[in-house]
Amino acid sequence: MTAGIYCSRAGLVALLVEKGIFGGQITYAEHVENFPGFPMGISGLELGEKLFAQAQKHGLKTIAAEVTGLEIRGELKVVKTTDGDFTAKAVILAGGATRRKLGVDGETRLTGRGVSYCAVCDGSFFQGQKIVVIGGGDTAITEALHLTKFASQVTIVHRRDQLRATHVLQEKILSEPKIDFLWNTTVSAIEGTDMVEKIRLVNIETGEKSMREVGGVFISVGTNPDTGYVKGILPLDENAYIITNENMETPVPGIFTAGDIRHNSARQAVTAAGDGATAAIYAHKYLM
Repeated sequence: MTAGIYCSRAGLVALLVEKGIFGGQITYAEHVENFPGFPMGISGLELGEKLFAQAQKHGLKTIAAEVTGLEIRGELKVVKTTDGDFTAKAVILAGGATRRKLGVDGETRLTGRGVSYCAVCDGSFFQGQKIVVIGGGDTAITEALHLTKFASQVTIVHRRDQLRATHVLQEKILSEPKIDFLWNTTVSAIEGTDMVEKIRLVNIETGEKSMREVGGVFISVGTNPDTGYVKGILPLDENAYIITNENMETPVPGIFTAGDIRHNSARQAVTAAGDGATAAIYAHKYLM
């Protein structure tokens, strides 16, 4: 969204291709407290709407479609989408990343039947139930705190013996009476007939196996970048994130990246916005 704002304000003819909600993953956050300019916080959905309105005000064109491919034809780039092909002299890739799956038995079959990747989206369906959150980063802890509004008990299952979340979030989570922890533990299977009924657990230090009855499983174990369509075109790191320099430039002239899709991103809304502004500024310089 920020790249679109900067491109449009610079007088460029810019098109934003978005396969989901305009604003990206931040729109799923119930309350954003660390984006500058909002001392009382703001919902992620409202923040996305404000950014979208600001971009449109400056003339940004948008289309709801998914990018499926990228071709280089001399100085031109052809962006292939589910709604046709678009040709441009410069492209900013800001496709972000999607929630990573555990890959255990029962996960796919029970997705939408007690297995979820978004507490804000689905938390209200678990009123009064015992649920688990798998993960230990900022997103996992934020989702666990949100789920205490609905669940009778929230158990955080984490493969390490300490959280990776920021200090502020750790203070909040450790003082929440509805939340308990299973440290050094992984989930080996999710079971249930029509809905989630229980999970199988393994202590990675002792090898001890156990079972816990739960009504819901919220998975928050990281993300995978949306870079499948640029393999072989752009350099990727070992986790498939795009490698760029500090100007958001890739080795292919005229292709830039911004946000969670790039290597070493801080994966915060404010840094994504900064990346978008930087990418747009250097895209403009490239075109000039």
